[in-house]
Amino acid sequence: MAATASSVSAEQIWAWLGEVADPEIPVISLVDLGIVRAVEVLGDAACVVTITPTYSGCPAMQVIADAVVEALRGHGLTQVRLVNQLSPAWTTDWMSAAGRIKLRDYGIAPPAQQVIDISGLAAGVKRRAPPPKPSVACPQCGSLHTELASQFGSTPCKALYKCLDCREPFDYFKCH
Repeated sequence: MAATASSVSAEQIWAWLGEVADPEIPVISLVDLGIVRAVEVLGDAACVVTITPTYSGCPAMQVIADAVVEALRGHGLTQVRLVNQLSPAWTTDWMSAAGRIKLRDYGIAPPAQQVIDISGLAAGVKRRAPPPKPSVACPQCGSLHTELASQFGSTPCKALYKCLDCREPFDYFKCH
């Protein structure tokens, strides 16, 4: 069935986009990841979707954009316009609770803390002590007895950790 202005709502589009998987982590949707920022129905099977990359050099953004357009056209929307919004920058704080659970169940430790707002810092302002290192739970056994093995994981947004109890290595989705 082709979508029309009277048959589609922003809520429906959000639901459809909630089924579009991230190309690098297929168990989490673009909505759960927080990449989809806004949806606007323009009428007559047209919409605008605003997306924010996880970081400005994200190599998957064209694949993500194509997946959004393909999914919505597959539901009958004939005019899909994408807007790339770079500010405010994406943050792991935008990930949904369900998305964090999906990451953990997939074997990737979700971000262990909220991102600290540094927008108030200015030149000459003394910084406080660095925040404590996050307690990263092993997604295999749940142990907090883990340590950073490398700041560089399988993708730029992940670090490599190892569990000192079950001895398994795992990815950790970095806070940013």
